[in-house]
Amino acid sequence: MAVAMALNCGLRPGSSSRQLLGASARGRLVWPAVGGGSAAAAASSRPGSGEEVRYCVELLRKRDYEGFLCSLLLPAESRTSAVALRAFNVELAQIKDSITQKTIGLMRMQFWRKAVEDIYCDNPPHQPVAIELWKAIKRHNLTKRWLLKIIDEREKNLNDRAYLNIQELETYAENTHSALLYLTLEMLGVRDIHADHTASHIGKAQGIVTCLRATPYHSKRQKIFLPMDICMLHGVSQEDFIRGNQEKNVRDVIYNIASQAHVHLEHARSFSKNVPGKAFPAFLCTVALEDYLYKIQKVDFNIFHPSLHKKSTLLPLHLYIRSWKKKY
Repeated sequence: MAVAMALNCGLRPGSSSRQLLGASARGRLVWPAVGGGSAAAAASSRPGSGEEVRYCVELLRKRDYEGFLCSLLLPAESRTSAVALRAFNVELAQIKDSITQKTIGLMRMQFWRKAVEDIYCDNPPHQPVAIELWKAIKRHNLTKRWLLKIIDEREKNLNDRAYLNIQELETYAENTHSALLYLTLEMLGVRDIHADHTASHIGKAQGIVTCLRATPYHSKRQKIFLPMDICMLHGVSQEDFIRGNQEKNVRDVIYNIASQAHVHLEHARSFSKNVPGKAFPAFLCTVALEDYLYKIQKVDFNIFHPSLHKKSTLLPLHLYIRSWKKKY
């Protein structure tokens, strides 16, 4: 439990009290300064840097807790950048749920598209996440097209309709979750085809699991995004999910979709012997994916079961163990 407490306080397991990610008296994280040449040094010295980092950290704590924990286990020189990248993803992801008109969502997506273009011209907007993302790009020479792919795909997703089939969901996952993993690999200094294949499959698994986990939330708002082809195969309508139907054919739909996520995780692991060791921290999100898939199997694929909505108190410990074993 000491490890779990350390993670929750922002202390990196295996670090001494003098090593950074320390916690202040108020329990807030103190993120390490990072190297990476004169450009990184100039970025890190920008006024207000501490406030911008804290903004990103708090955004992750509230909106992407699992991603926040995974970021703590990255090497110190990549940790702050990973938080900035995940905060960027959160900013995009929460647009869809925070708007009532698609036009507003398109305007916000355009803000971030222009922000990325300006960042690569060394002129980031005065927005905390944008400034921290600019620093991350300077430190690690991140590929612009992955950032733009994430924006483009999330913009398409504003259409507010169900995926036509599982392949469409996988394409969305590839261009969002997998793209994030490609960028994380770049932060770790990994450019390897086996690591990229692994990232692709893990990202697809993460996209599928995210879709499943969000289904109860969306169903309360009269919206269902699960692949239509699988629903039709089992004779299940969107209304069945909106009413919270737990009949066998509804659970069969969830079983089929969850099984596809499991297949992607197995494919990802098939590359493990060829993946460079320093790439493994990028793939720690598999711990949370496994946890959800295990829980949903345990409740016989009842997507509405209360146990699926409880935060795993042992997740920090499981993440640390997996990190220590260097497995994904």
